[in-house]
Amino acid sequence: MSKTETKPRAALMRALPTLALALLLGACSSTPKDESSQQAVDKLYADAKEEMASGGWDRAAKALQRVEGLAAGSLLGQQAMLDLAYTYYKQGEKAQALSTLERFAKLHPSSPAFDYSLYLRGAVNFNDNLGIFGNLADQDLSERDQQASRDAYQAYNQLVTQYPQSRYAGDARLRMDYIVNALADYEVHVARYYFRRGAYVAAANRAKQAMLEFQQAPATEEALYIMAQSYERLGLDTLRADADRVLKQNFPNSRYVAGGVRQRSRAWWQFW
Repeated sequence: MSKTETKPRAALMRALPTLALALLLGACSSTPKDESSQQAVDKLYADAKEEMASGGWDRAAKALQRVEGLAAGSLLGQQAMLDLAYTYYKQGEKAQALSTLERFAKLHPSSPAFDYSLYLRGAVNFNDNLGIFGNLADQDLSERDQQASRDAYQAYNQLVTQYPQSRYAGDARLRMDYIVNALADYEVHVARYYFRRGAYVAAANRAKQAMLEFQQAPATEEALYIMAQSYERLGLDTLRADADRVLKQNFPNSRYVAGGVRQRSRAWWQFW
């Protein structure tokens, strides 16, 4: 072999280690780049949406977690986080749903989907208080602990205050009205409980609280009646007369004036 032939070969041999290292580094960096490419992330998100549509909530959650990580900081990442919260909600995982929504609020306070995050936060608490799995037969919303209702109301109120033109604002207002009535019913339910057990001071105080806090709620009619009856049992004739007067002025056709008993109607949420 001539000297002119060995020089190029020698140069190639010297270059091989550098070329091999470059190819190795390229191969190492290509894998995560491919997995995190926009096309791959879009495909993963599409798969997650298909799982959601078919009720595969657990598989959808796992896919959405990956999408959120791969698309962090993007609009798709924000959407994946909201979809993940919704997926937890559909699984009955209230704590995880709310935790995800709290994280969303901290990371994306100016997100174009922030109104939806508030609506979803309200829905998680609202439906949790109704009993997602419907196990509490013959027990209505007013007979359960009301913290979930108050949390739902707070979320809906923030939504309609900050985003009055939101597509979710109308439904949020309807739910707020229902929650206010439910909270008033709860106070009256407790007042009724005390009255039936002869705790007339507690009954009068709880009924008064319902009347003052929820003046426009239908339950104030019964609250006034319980107040009047409690004051009568306590021998507080002046207070009883005042409660009777307010009851007759505001509810001239009240069934309680005639000694009737309120019949509960079916709540609108029970038609869901």
